[in-house]
Amino acid sequence: MKKKRIILPTDFSNNSWNAIEYALIVFKDVPCDFFILNSYQVGASGLSTKMAGANDTRLYNLIKEQSERDLKRDLEKIKKLDKNPEHKFIARSVADTLVNAIGKTVYNEEIDYIIMGTKGSSGLKEVFIGSNTYNVIKDIDFCPIIAVPDDYRPDGKIDAILLATGYEHLFENYELKPVLSLAEHFNAKLWITHIGTLDELTSKQKASKLALEKRLKSVNYEFVEIEKDTSVNQTIQKVVDMDRTIDMVVMINQDHSFFERLTREPVIKKVTFNTKVPFLVIHLFM
Repeated sequence: MKKKRIILPTDFSNNSWNAIEYALIVFKDVPCDFFILNSYQVGASGLSTKMAGANDTRLYNLIKEQSERDLKRDLEKIKKLDKNPEHKFIARSVADTLVNAIGKTVYNEEIDYIIMGTKGSSGLKEVFIGSNTYNVIKDIDFCPIIAVPDDYRPDGKIDAILLATGYEHLFENYELKPVLSLAEHFNAKLWITHIGTLDELTSKQKASKLALEKRLKSVNYEFVEIEKDTSVNQTIQKVVDMDRTIDMVVMINQDHSFFERLTREPVIKKVTFNTKVPFLVIHLFM
């Protein structure tokens, strides 16, 4: 695998550190530039952040210094864990919203992946508190994102990857590259999973499935049809529970996807909150 450039956003929580450890373990044999990114704001809005920065206020300086101090501490921890000389670590302390800080870094540094932690959630917590990771998935639509559950512990391998698709799009090679790159590097089995039956496929979906086969020649893959449970999210979680070799779930994010048209279920959001294995979201290039 060629050199990768990866953003590791952190708020210095255990959840963020777990995602950092995941990245270091999974990409341990891959040359990488890691951007350890902390964003902070003074006040409730970006405007107040800019005003505080311009005025060089005491509060702004205190928060900035704390961010830089915590980043330095994390870098010291990382360097104790990671001995790969082909790994480079760049600390970034940015006065901005998390989405803006990540978006600008992706654009300026030609980033390959964003890897960040996500907490499981349910009920009122899911509705009202929301998730930084989901907001990034929703708003950063020009870079693949890997959401790592806070209780997930990697073993350094990816044995199998589940790609859930409705065959609604004729995927281009560059759109599949983020998942194929991982499958090739780890020699992972790729399960192309459609929730439903082949009899229900339209002619457009059948053409997409055939085109997808032609783009998968470099990896070990298999197509599987799975009967839908009470929801698409629950079906995906059930498959992961049944097959312990699955180390990653992948979905292509696009407006009004097949799954969401079929079920009116916000599938990407549901999987982000409930996934038990890392969840790779690849945005559809339009």
